[in-house]
Amino acid sequence: MKTIAALQAVVTAESLDIEPTLADLDAIEQEMPLIRAEVELLDAQIMTIDRPVSELDERRIRRARRRVLAARRVLANQATAQVPGVGA
Repeated sequence: MKTIAALQAVVTAESLDIEPTLADLDAIEQEMPLIRAEVELLDAQIMTIDRPVSELDERRIRRARRRVLAARRVLANQATAQVPGVGA
């Protein structure tokens, strides 16, 4: 009978006890408007899952999509402005 052994390192509680760095927290903070806009879009879409879409629902989804696109545009512009020699 052959013994089967794990080929990967054992996952311990120590390896999972990692806090986010300040850079991670700053990145999350910068992306928070986009995250909120995406949650709002998802909420608007979820409301229409089990019923016909009304005109008000269509407008709500359309506005939420525009907010997501606007937040993405702002993030993209910030990233471009931070790259040296780009966006000048």
